[in-house]
Amino acid sequence: MTSEEHRIPAPYAGRPWFMVNEAVAFVVELAALAALAWWGFATGGGMAGQLLLGVGAPVVAAVVWGMFAAPRARFRPPLVGVLVVKAVVLGCGVYAVHAVGHSVGAVFFGVVVVVNTGLAETFRRRAVPESAV
Repeated sequence: MTSEEHRIPAPYAGRPWFMVNEAVAFVVELAALAALAWWGFATGGGMAGQLLLGVGAPVVAAVVWGMFAAPRARFRPPLVGVLVVKAVVLGCGVYAVHAVGHSVGAVFFGVVVVVNTGLAETFRRRAVPESAV
């Protein structure tokens, strides 16, 4: 089967390590949103505060991510801008895990975020020519 049959972009065909890291990146992004929701529901004072933070924090993070850091983002800032958005959103997810009382989990999650993001950006820059980025 060709890479087109699997819907894998040509530069990534034959690079399973790249696709695995991309899947991990997606799981990390979802985990950050879940951590923000968990923090919001645990932190908010009263039912209204819990709903506002538990729903609002992940929604704001998802909107910012979608506008600036997603693969099909509406605005395409330079790499530094994308990395800043990723650092803020994922960093808030790491902080949220710490804030709900799981420091060891926050350290583990933080290490996964840094390693995964570093590998993902390195793989993307090597796999796609600069003119296509």
